[in-house]
Amino acid sequence: MNWAHLHLALNHLPVVGVLFVFLLLALGVCRGSEELKRLALQLSVALFAVAMLVRFTGEQAAENLSSDSSAKRQQLVQAHEDSADQSVTGMFLLAVFSAAGLFCSRKTRILPAWTMIGAMILCFAVVLLMARSANLGGRIAHPEIRPPSLSP
Repeated sequence: MNWAHLHLALNHLPVVGVLFVFLLLALGVCRGSEELKRLALQLSVALFAVAMLVRFTGEQAAENLSSDSSAKRQQLVQAHEDSADQSVTGMFLLAVFSAAGLFCSRKTRILPAWTMIGAMILCFAVVLLMARSANLGGRIAHPEIRPPSLSP
C-alpha cells in the first residue's frame, strides 16, 4: 500500500461524515434531542482529525504523482489540492465552533441556540466544500468525469 492508496481509502470518511453530521444536527434540532446534537458536534471535532490525516496522505500521494504526470494531470491535482485546503479549513472552523459550543454547555448540558444555528450553517458550507473537493479529486483518476477540456 502506498500513500495514494491510503489517501483514496481514507478520503471518503470526511466527505460522507460531514454530510452525516449535518443530517444528525438537523435530526437533533427537529427532535429537540440534546444527545443527538452533542453527538453531531463531537463527531465534527473527530472528523477534523480524519480530514487532517486525509490531507497529509494527499500531500504524499501528490508527490508520488509529480514525477510522471502530464501537465493536465498536474492541473487537476493542483485544483483538487486547493479545494481540499478550503475544505480542511472549513472543517477546522466547524470543529472549533463545535468544541466551543460543547465547552459552553459543559455545566448545563444544554447547547446554546447560537451553537446549533452556527453549526448548521458551517456544516452545510463544509458539505458543499467537501463535495467539490471530492469531485475534483475524482477527476484525477477518473477521466470519464473530467470536462472535455481536461481529458487526454
